[in-house]
Amino acid sequence: HGIHAEPITFGFKLAGWLAEVLRHKERLQILRKTIAVGKISGAVGTYANIEPRVEAIACARLGLKPDTASTQVISRDIHADFVQQLALLAASIERFAVEIRNLQKTDVLEVEEFFAKGQKGSSAMPHKRNPIRSERLTGMARLVRSHAGAVLENVALWHERDISHSSVERVVLPDACILTHFMMHEITNLVNNLLVYPENMARNLNCYGGVVFSQRVLLTLIDKGLNREEAYSIVQESAHTAWNKPEGNFRDLISKDPRVAQNLSPAEIEACFDPQHHLQHLEQVYQRLGI
Repeated sequence: HGIHAEPITFGFKLAGWLAEVLRHKERLQILRKTIAVGKISGAVGTYANIEPRVEAIACARLGLKPDTASTQVISRDIHADFVQQLALLAASIERFAVEIRNLQKTDVLEVEEFFAKGQKGSSAMPHKRNPIRSERLTGMARLVRSHAGAVLENVALWHERDISHSSVERVVLPDACILTHFMMHEITNLVNNLLVYPENMARNLNCYGGVVFSQRVLLTLIDKGLNREEAYSIVQESAHTAWNKPEGNFRDLISKDPRVAQNLSPAEIEACFDPQHHLQHLEQVYQRLGI
C-alpha cells in the first residue's frame, strides 16, 4: 500500500527476484521442447500425398518432432504459448524495474540506477537523476504483453486453417523476441551497476521511532495476558501519535506508556525493536535458492 510494514532485508527482496528468474529459466527450458515441432502433412494435414515417415525424417534432421495433429498449419496455441512465456518474463522484469523506480524516489532513495558522468536526468532541471532504464523497461514490457494478446487472437482460425495469423506473426514473433532479449540485457546491466544505500535503508527503517515494530509490541503484550483488542488499542495510540511527525518517536512513547510498563520490562521492550527477530529464518530461504 506504500505504507511501511515489517522489516525485511534488501537481500531477501533480491532473493524473491532470483526465485522468479529461476522459474522463468525452467519454463523456457520446457518451452524449448514444447515448441520444437514441425509438419509436412499436406494441404490439410491428412498426408494424402506424402507419407508420415517423410515428415518424421525431415523433422528429425531439423531437431523437431512432428506435430501431433496438424492441419494446413500447426495449431497456434503453440505459438501463443511461446509469446505468453516471453510476456511473463517481461512482466517480471517490469516488476523489478518498478521496484527500482520506487526505491529511487527522492524521499526513499535506498537504491539508484548508475548515473554516468555527463548524463542528464532532465533537460530543464539539472538536479534530476531519473531512473530512465527502469522506465524504459516498464514501457517495453507493455509492448511484449500486447503481443501476447495478439497471438491469443491467432488461435481461433476458420476451420483450423486460414492465414489471418500470418500477418500478425510477421510482426509479433520477431518483435517479441527482440524486445525480450534487449530487456534481459538491460535489466542485467542495471542490476550489475545498481547503487545501494544501506544508510538510507536504516533511516527509513527507524522512521517515526520504529513504528514498523508495532506488531512485535502487540504480540508481546498479548503473550503477557492482555486481550488482543486492548493491546492493539494501546500500540495503535502510540503509533498514531508518532505518525508523520518529524519528532515522532514510537519507541519512546511505548516505553513511557504506563499500561506497557506494567506488563513489559525495559529489556522486553528493547527486544521488541530488535530487527534480527524478523530475519532469523531468512537463511532457510537462501538455502532453498542454493545461495
